[in-house]
Amino acid sequence: MINIRHFQESDWPAVWRVIESVFRAGETYAFSREISEEEAYKAWISTPKNTYVAVGSNNAIVGTYYIKPNQPGQGNHICNCGYIVDENVRGQGIASAMCEHSQHEAVAQGFRAMQYNLVVSTNSGAVRLWKKLGFEIVGTIPEAFRHPMHGYVDAFVMYKRLSEENMP
Repeated sequence: MINIRHFQESDWPAVWRVIESVFRAGETYAFSREISEEEAYKAWISTPKNTYVAVGSNNAIVGTYYIKPNQPGQGNHICNCGYIVDENVRGQGIASAMCEHSQHEAVAQGFRAMQYNLVVSTNSGAVRLWKKLGFEIVGTIPEAFRHPMHGYVDAFVMYKRLSEENMP
């Protein structure tokens, strides 16, 4: 059973543990592989409108996501989210649960759509999941991501219009 709730300041050490390994691997996020803990905190906690954590049955944080306007001003009706699941518990539906939760939160916060700006093409699990949850690839950016093992790879822009009718 996964419980998703707002981030609390006392969650930071556990959230950092979850996101640090993903940032250091450099395979799915464009953040520097040498990102400092302070820079990560700003990017994942301070800058977004809201940050959430997924808490497992043992009360451990097993995932996290943020939600923020994709653009300022006239583009702030479309949100952007980032999701990370603890590498030790992947494949258990946590990313799906967080994505579904984020869509409901986005609608509640007044967003009309959700857009992912840089879905790395080699991240096939994420691409497959986002498509399953109703997102479509609306653009491909050739060689937009410098993958540590595969070199320059394409990235996708993925989009979903949000409404109560098309929620998972």
